[in-house]
Amino acid sequence: MKNAQKKIKPLSMQISHLSDHPGGKGNSMAREQPTVLVVEDEPAQREVLAYNLEADGFRVSHAENGEEALLLADEVGPDIILLDWMLPNVSGIEVCRQLKSRSSTRGVPIIMISARSEEVDRVRGLETGADDYVIKPYSVVELMARVRAQLRRSRPSAMGETLEYGDIILDAETHRVTRDGKGLKLGPTEFRLLSTFMEKPGRVWSREALLDRVWGRDIYVDTRTVDVHIGRLRKALCHHGGEDPLRTVRGAGYALG
Repeated sequence: MKNAQKKIKPLSMQISHLSDHPGGKGNSMAREQPTVLVVEDEPAQREVLAYNLEADGFRVSHAENGEEALLLADEVGPDIILLDWMLPNVSGIEVCRQLKSRSSTRGVPIIMISARSEEVDRVRGLETGADDYVIKPYSVVELMARVRAQLRRSRPSAMGETLEYGDIILDAETHRVTRDGKGLKLGPTEFRLLSTFMEKPGRVWSREALLDRVWGRDIYVDTRTVDVHIGRLRKALCHHGGEDPLRTVRGAGYALG
């Protein structure tokens, strides 16, 4: 793996950083805030969604059309996307198809929102790759519940869920990790690394992918920094004995198990 620096990507839309929110990153021991990309061309709808999502503790980025949505999906790296079907120029269906065809965004849950209520339309949206389909007009309360349900499956640690792998237990709500019943001391970065690995055991994460997930896409970090923190995580996991559960995949990255 080559030594490189993670580059800052310009964001064409401002993300709402709720650093003072109880779930924000201003508190390193608090649960991280998942990022939601709202793709909606109607200003009023965007504002309602952004307001409710931020009130629910999410970070929000938004796009007004399909082209912008495709760019922001790479720049922001959202945890979930709310995607309107009827967009100017590039339709929501086409945006969904493209996002699900990219390796970098294939695993991001997409909730398609549309006034199209016919069964054939719902089926088309789901078969294109949408993970859920919500018909307008919708209940905001129900939509927020659907967002949380999708994130519990795709980003359980970000939603405060408890993760288990072998004898390792990670409690995202209390920020505690135990192995074989014994407490482990992890720094904030090592905790986020372990959360990432435990969400998808067996998946090989490249240095660049770990930088995006753990450090974020808008800062400069040398990729060798990942190696340093992986070393610290390994030391912490084996502090009370036991085999090293992390696997180095030569030329590719790291994996749990």
